[in-house]
Amino acid sequence: MPSAIDVPRGNPRVQYLADGVQADFTFPFPVFEDGDLQVFLGAARQTTGYAVSGAGETAGGTVVFEAPPEAGTPVLLRRRLPIERMSDFLESGPLPASSLNREFDQLTAALQQVAGDQELMLRYTDTDLPASNRLPERTVRAGQLLAFDTVGNPIVRPPVDEEALSTFVAPGAGAVRRPVREKLADVLSVRDFGAVGDGVVDDTRAIQAALTSADAVHVPPGTYRITNTLTVGYGQTLHGAGQRSVIAGASAAFDLIHLPDGYATVSGLRLERGDAAVKLFGRDGPCVHNTLSDLTIWDPRVGLLFDGYADPNWPCYWNMVSRVMVARPSLHGVWLTRTGEGDTPNANRFSMVRVYSLSAPIAGCGFFVEQGKYNNSFQDCEANLSTMALACFRVGANTDKTLILNFYAESLGGVPNVQLDAGSVETAIVNLLSMSAGPAIYDLSGGRYTAVNAGYPEKNRLARSRVSELVVEALRYDTEYVEPQAGGVVALDLASSVYLVSAYSGDVELRLPAAGAANGHAVTVKRTDASAHRLTVTEDGGPGPDGRTVALGNRYDFVTIVSNGAGWWVVAGNNRPGNAHFHDRPGLFEPDLNQALYLVSAFNGAVTVRLPAPGALHAVGRTVTVKKADVSGNPVTVTVQGGGGPDNAPVTLGATGSAVTAMSNGAGWHILGRVA
Repeated sequence: MPSAIDVPRGNPRVQYLADGVQADFTFPFPVFEDGDLQVFLGAARQTTGYAVSGAGETAGGTVVFEAPPEAGTPVLLRRRLPIERMSDFLESGPLPASSLNREFDQLTAALQQVAGDQELMLRYTDTDLPASNRLPERTVRAGQLLAFDTVGNPIVRPPVDEEALSTFVAPGAGAVRRPVREKLADVLSVRDFGAVGDGVVDDTRAIQAALTSADAVHVPPGTYRITNTLTVGYGQTLHGAGQRSVIAGASAAFDLIHLPDGYATVSGLRLERGDAAVKLFGRDGPCVHNTLSDLTIWDPRVGLLFDGYADPNWPCYWNMVSRVMVARPSLHGVWLTRTGEGDTPNANRFSMVRVYSLSAPIAGCGFFVEQGKYNNSFQDCEANLSTMALACFRVGANTDKTLILNFYAESLGGVPNVQLDAGSVETAIVNLLSMSAGPAIYDLSGGRYTAVNAGYPEKNRLARSRVSELVVEALRYDTEYVEPQAGGVVALDLASSVYLVSAYSGDVELRLPAAGAANGHAVTVKRTDASAHRLTVTEDGGPGPDGRTVALGNRYDFVTIVSNGAGWWVVAGNNRPGNAHFHDRPGLFEPDLNQALYLVSAFNGAVTVRLPAPGALHAVGRTVTVKKADVSGNPVTVTVQGGGGPDNAPVTLGATGSAVTAMSNGAGWHILGRVA
């Protein structure tokens, strides 16, 4: 050590905050030896891992660490001398200046050390009035808290949790007193767990920590930036204060919120960006009875994603969505699909959900039910899309019983309002407002849907229906023209009510489906050509209409047939076969007039054919022919009930083949023709 150093004024301690890079730290006060300097990292004193230089120098020196302390670590350097005297001057002996200076330096340094320690002490101010500084006895202060009386003297008080004793009583009858601490814990905020909400700090861990610790978590107004997916688990609630509570994804590379289980609620938030803003799927359990409400979603790839996922025992069904807007999605606004072997999303309920592209590009659809069985319901929803969209609402191939009620579709381009893919079945559309220039209902399903006040130009399309009473102002039939290029067999699918058929290119067989598969169906077949080729109507696996093959031989011939489930029956036609009855018993015969021709045999004895009174309900307007059909000499006499006969006289048919044709006009039977 030099013979003399200066000990300047100051506190012999210095502190730094490590940055993880700096390894050299200076101390601006002198030390006599290296061991006089104590080094702390945080609260831990260090004895190795560093070197001290500058001992004996008035200006101080430097501590050099072998490795830079970790960033954020407090570094404390202080001079610490033992309070002792190890030298003595002899009586009348020499008094060297160097020795005297060293003793004074040591003494000054020790006094600085004591003064520095005193600065860290809890003490009275220099201007304080005199007060006692004596603490109560040990036995008195044991287990007590230090306090001060009204004049400032030290006293002790029992430890009391003042916060826990503070209580809250809600206004209103029946309210009970509750500790304030308990009351405040009723609603936990993401800010309670360190979320900042300034749109800059990454709040992912803070929000997820809140969801890990509490069942209900509030998101106060602010913009909370996240860099990874938030998980809202079984029975949890994540709710905000409306549009001022923003959860913003740092990018679109990840989903913002997952609901992988059931009975969770997400509401009152604005969500920005994300691959999917909210994804529901059965990863941790059945994804059921979740609720999404009062959300606005901006600039996602997909707004709401419902995924049937991997396990059919953990389906995605009976989830409720209401009052949600998806703005500027780049692919789909709402997407129901399945990425694994699970069940399709089904029985989910959507109400007042709006997808609005605001002229931004969109590569998919407003609503796309790609996979969905059964009964996914969309009520009072809207898709207002740019011209790039595939469809405002699209029902995919693997869907069944999708319900669309009061849907509003709009686009400036030729975007289909509703598109039904091939394979979709039993879609129901009620009250469709189609404001896009594309098809109102673009049907690729083969008509496997029902529409009421929807579509254009036909506003209604009904499947099999039963109507107790129907008043029709204008009845139109769906017609289909059939003309096989080379004739042959044509299997009728009964998709139309009237078939106009040409056999111009060859013989044609129209084959009806089996009657059992078409119960109640009526169909009319009319021939349109004048060729010599045959046109017949048969039944697949059955005898045909009225038990036979029906032939339409001439141009404009037609037949109308109906199935009762057991057979096909002819109910109308322009060239129907005659209907006759044969009677061969002697005596009185009273025909029921259900046949147009009665062949009567008198071979076993004379026969009297008595027609009903001309005014009888079943006789008025009826024409009937009676012909003798045997070779005997026994007569067949035609009379009228009440006396007389046709033209007021009995008519006797005596020769074989003799006949009479008569018609009732209600007043009498009149002969129209007679063969003697």
